[in-house]
Amino acid sequence: MRISRPRGFTMIEVLVVMVIVAIAAVSVTLALRDSHQTQLEREAERLAALLESARAEARVSGVPVRWRPVSDASGHGFRFEGLPEKIQLPQRWLGDEVQVEIEGAPSLLLGPEPLIPAQALRLRLGVYSVRISSDGLAPFTVQPATQEPG
Repeated sequence: MRISRPRGFTMIEVLVVMVIVAIAAVSVTLALRDSHQTQLEREAERLAALLESARAEARVSGVPVRWRPVSDASGHGFRFEGLPEKIQLPQRWLGDEVQVEIEGAPSLLLGPEPLIPAQALRLRLGVYSVRISSDGLAPFTVQPATQEPG
């Protein structure tokens, strides 16, 4: 006479399968992340660092420095106006053309005073946008990219 065992999976087997499925889902999600969102976040972090560099240089040199987006024959870019000749900061975006909108002004004032006006700008690329802002005392910070409706 043969004794039959109940058929089914043990709790350990079920948990192992669930962990494998969760790891696969996370891998697929990260692999499918939109490149425009990644590029925009990279551009925003780079611009925030450049703005802070120019702000520090304005304070050290004692001259007013402004940042503004430009569109010229060579394409879209940006300019730091008022920096000493020896300071050469980048003037182009790293990749695709980023659209810029400064909130409430044509340019950002970066110094020479330690306390500048509160300022913000929005970068757009594809359906994504990101906001970079400073309250005038704290450094420029980047808010996470969001997808715009439409």
